[in-house]
Amino acid sequence: MKDFHLYLITDSKRDVIEDVKIAIENGIKIIQLRDKVNNKETILETAKQLRELTKESNTILIINNHIDIAKEVNADGVHLGQDDTPIKEARTILNNKIIGISCHSLDQAIKAEKDGADYIGIGPIFKTQTKNYQEIGSNIITNVKNSIKIPFISIGGIDKDNIDEVLNTGATRVAIISALLNKDFINNLNYFKHKLGGM
Repeated sequence: MKDFHLYLITDSKRDVIEDVKIAIENGIKIIQLRDKVNNKETILETAKQLRELTKESNTILIINNHIDIAKEVNADGVHLGQDDTPIKEARTILNNKIIGISCHSLDQAIKAEKDGADYIGIGPIFKTQTKNYQEIGSNIITNVKNSIKIPFISIGGIDKDNIDEVLNTGATRVAIISALLNKDFINNLNYFKHKLGGM
């Protein structure tokens, strides 16, 4: 799993294909297809298109939740929630593919590493419309950094107003959705690229 700083999660309310094209052109190295709106047939078709785009640019493609779709399109991996397929079961299906999991506490992060996750997403750091969990605050980032060895991504309500707070706790990888995917997408990409020292 190559290193990265900005983890792009797609927004199914937008033109996902166009967003991913722009992201790749601007140096994004890892993209997660997350779609909580459309049916599986539509998600599969989108995944196939994204696989072609990411394969050409050597960009990592992660599929949210749908292990079967990840396997069918030969994505680089899957991202799971706490209530989704257990990591060990997912590993038997995807073999050496990347497996990430969302964690909302230090205990979950430690368990995810023990269970064989390749990376975790820790959050929501701040209040967000995207995650149905209570914010856990930025202090957890330091605790996670000191407790696990696998890569972790800070996620949840991160924007231009609090990115410095997140980075000051030791975070080196962040996922930003609402503050990134809007009418100023390209400008936002450049802003966060500068803040993170690259993509």
